[in-house]
Amino acid sequence: MESISGKVIWITGASSGIGEALTYKLAEQGARLILSSRRKDELERVKGNCNILVQPNIRILPLDLSQATTLNLCTEAAIQLFGHVDILINNGGISQRSLAKETSIDVDRKIMEVDYFGSVALTKALLPHFLKRKSGHFVTVSSVMGLIGTPYRSGYAAAKHALHGFYDSLRAELWSEQKNIFVTLICPGWIHTNVTLNALTGDGKALNEMDKTTEKGMSPKKCASKIIRAIQIKKEEAYIGGAKEIAGVYLKRFFPSIFSNVVRKVKVR
Repeated sequence: MESISGKVIWITGASSGIGEALTYKLAEQGARLILSSRRKDELERVKGNCNILVQPNIRILPLDLSQATTLNLCTEAAIQLFGHVDILINNGGISQRSLAKETSIDVDRKIMEVDYFGSVALTKALLPHFLKRKSGHFVTVSSVMGLIGTPYRSGYAAAKHALHGFYDSLRAELWSEQKNIFVTLICPGWIHTNVTLNALTGDGKALNEMDKTTEKGMSPKKCASKIIRAIQIKKEEAYIGGAKEIAGVYLKRFFPSIFSNVVRKVKVR
């Protein structure tokens, strides 16, 4: 199992939730961190919460994943901070809580822009750096929604499914060209974060409510530990969450008709 100590790890969506929890865990293990999100003040808060001794190994790099044309410059800036990047954790994103018939196409586009195009643009910007160094690791936080679909998640599930298609293809391409660049897809289920508070409704406004399933979900701290282990063993795809949502992944795969009957009735909001 590979050590994290000394690795330069760039985390998007680092200002809250899973990204924030990853920051604390990785800092404890001696990683050098680049923290990104839109909110610089929140990134500074997260950095400040880390032990004073590790703060010199943490850099702040604000970015907006919805502005794909700016991400090449952000990537150049990230590389300059420590001289290189070892691991990119694509964690930034937004969720959705609205029926397809009530959701504006602009909302679908926004979710796709942030959750899919933002991660892909950052990956493509960093790929030449990894190829030049003949080393690197792309870690993308998808969701179990990248493998299944439920009501109230049509746009979100579409974006996460798209991530799987892209990164599965990228992994196969890199294996043929450079076997020391790895791709890991992380598929969390219900994790107790503010993701539902910030989830978009049909008109693009934030839901501002906590789902009961999310409220009862796995802690971000535990989720972060499992993600780090998946990174260290270079797992291709990791399912992280409670028994119900993980069972849903396998039910969909092996018994799709049964899954279809179950998902119609499951309470997801």
